[in-house]
Amino acid sequence: MSQTIVEKILARHCGKKEVFPGEFIEPNVDVALGNDVTSPLAIKEFRKAGASEVFDKGKVVLVMDHFTPNKDIKSADQVKFIREFAKEQNLKNYFEGGNCGVEHALLPEKGIVLPGDLVIGADSHTCTYGALGAFATGVGSTDLAAAMITGRIWLKVPSTIKFVFNGKLNKWAGGKDLILFAIGMIGVDGALYQAMEFTGPVIEKLPMSDRFSMSNMAIEAGAKCGLIAPDKITVDYVRGRAKRKYNIYKSDPDAKYAKVIEIDCSKIDLQVSLPFLPSNAKSVHALDKIYINQVVIGSCTNGRIEDFRIAAKILKGKKVDLDVRLLIIPATPKVYDQILEEGLIKLFRNSGAIISPPTCGPCLGGHMGILAEGERCVATTNRNFVGRMGHPKSEVYLAGPAVAAASAIKGYIVSPDKI
Repeated sequence: MSQTIVEKILARHCGKKEVFPGEFIEPNVDVALGNDVTSPLAIKEFRKAGASEVFDKGKVVLVMDHFTPNKDIKSADQVKFIREFAKEQNLKNYFEGGNCGVEHALLPEKGIVLPGDLVIGADSHTCTYGALGAFATGVGSTDLAAAMITGRIWLKVPSTIKFVFNGKLNKWAGGKDLILFAIGMIGVDGALYQAMEFTGPVIEKLPMSDRFSMSNMAIEAGAKCGLIAPDKITVDYVRGRAKRKYNIYKSDPDAKYAKVIEIDCSKIDLQVSLPFLPSNAKSVHALDKIYINQVVIGSCTNGRIEDFRIAAKILKGKKVDLDVRLLIIPATPKVYDQILEEGLIKLFRNSGAIISPPTCGPCLGGHMGILAEGERCVATTNRNFVGRMGHPKSEVYLAGPAVAAASAIKGYIVSPDKI
């Protein structure tokens, strides 16, 4: 029977020839991921179950990225607890200090996640790895604990919505604009417990950085995962990173989809999602002058070198508005090195930006850029819920790096063509 990419990956991981949407399965996992927020509960559940050893020291991955460098005593104690567990279990992939980056940028960069993998992570944006053609989804800490013990997870096989992106991208538009537009079309529950499969001529030309941005935000439409079939761009990305064999799966031409949605990208302008939902996406040119206090360029959605190169093109020789704080947050140490080597740190500093070490900090209102009452921020992050970045009466506007950089210069939300 013809199958989607998701069905093929799930079938392989539970030793079956095929699986069907709605079927409950218990597949093996290739990676079980936790971070400094979710791992403590998983470890406590691991202990409570009487387990003494993780199922595979190479497949349990712990990344301390949300509150590190530790912002207070509570986060320091939390990371200490996880660090001691990682040492006790002799985990090969524990990341902290100068080796640590934002988990969903770090794992692909290090070749820990590969095409065809099945990844579960106690973090909702685990779906990012779908850009590599992996089935990747977020789970709770107790599910992570069970996977750490058994190497398996229970899942209901999702049906798939196919999104076909046709036409041509407009100037400055990228993966962030495509996914904000798509979420705006279907709403925050438009793909509830379904897989989003991104295809079409525009996707085929899209660089990995934009693909990661799109898969990252599948959860913002309620999706279980968001995948792009591996191609030459994917293989070029994993070449030199992969330290084990991987598998490439593609949907059969006559695979059954729950729905097929065609999108003409030539009609997609640069997008901005207004508070307080990612689905409140509008063209940047349709907005009135919205003054801002802060801009954040970083996160697992848009903290890669390609994002900073776009921002640098706009900020070069310009100054950030005196009423705006611009935070530049490279997602990983490697990205930090790249912006240093390419002279972008100096360019950003000359424009008046603040350079942060890799961290998820401000995205979830953790640290390194908390908003006060009434403040507004343009962020390349992925959520703009009430109080997401600080005070409940602050506001977050989601955008790609081009709009974010242009807005930092002007002091209000604006398209880069106005600079």
